[in-house]
Amino acid sequence: MPPNARKLAPGPCTGPEPQVDPPEPDTIWEDEDLAGVEWDCAELERVTFVECRFDDASMAELVTRRCVFDRCVLTGVAMSGSVHEGSAFLSCRFDRATLFDVTWTSCKLTGSQFPGATLRSMTTTESDWSYTSLRGADLSGLDLSGLRLAEADLVDADLRECDLTRADLRHARVQGTKLRGADLRGAETDGINWRALDLDGVRLDLGQAVRFAHAHGAVVAD
Repeated sequence: MPPNARKLAPGPCTGPEPQVDPPEPDTIWEDEDLAGVEWDCAELERVTFVECRFDDASMAELVTRRCVFDRCVLTGVAMSGSVHEGSAFLSCRFDRATLFDVTWTSCKLTGSQFPGATLRSMTTTESDWSYTSLRGADLSGLDLSGLRLAEADLVDADLRECDLTRADLRHARVQGTKLRGADLRGAETDGINWRALDLDGVRLDLGQAVRFAHAHGAVVAD
C-alpha cells in the first residue's frame, strides 16, 4: 500500500449513493455501494476498488491511471469515451455496460465478463484480456493485434474483419466464433479447436494452415 493511502472502512450497504465524489489518489475502497454515481469526465489515479458495486453508474469520458478494480460489479455502467492507462479490471462484471469508444492502454482485464456489453468501437493496445468471457460479443472490425486473449471464451463472438495478427489465442474457446475476413497471421493458436472454426475468407500464415489441415485429417507432405 502506498504510504499515503487512505483505506475506507467498509460498512453496511445503505443503498446507492449517486452524489459520492470521485476519490482522491492513493485511496482504497472496499465493499462500497457506488451504484448510480455520476463521475463523468472525472480523473482517477492509483485508486483501488475491491468488491464495489457501480450498477448503472455514469462514467462517460472517465480517465483512470494505474487504478485497480478487483471483483467489482459494473452492470449497466456507461463508460463511453473513457480512457484507461495502466489500470486493472480483475474478474469484474460488465453486464450490459456501454463501452463505446473506450481506450484501454497497457490494461489488464483478466477474468472479467462482458455479457450484453457494447464493445464497438474500442481501442485496446498492449492489454491483457486473458480468461475473459466475451461470449457472443460483437468485436467485428476491431484492431486486436497483439492482444492477449489466452483461454478467453470467444464462443459465438463476432470477430469478422478483425486484425488478430500476433494475438495470443492459446486455448481460447472458439466454437461458433465468426471470423470471415479476419487476419490471424502470426497469432499464437496452440490449443485452438480448428475443427470448430469456419475459416472461409480468413487470412492464415503457413503454420496455421498446416494445423488446420491436420485437424481436418489431411496429410501434409513436403
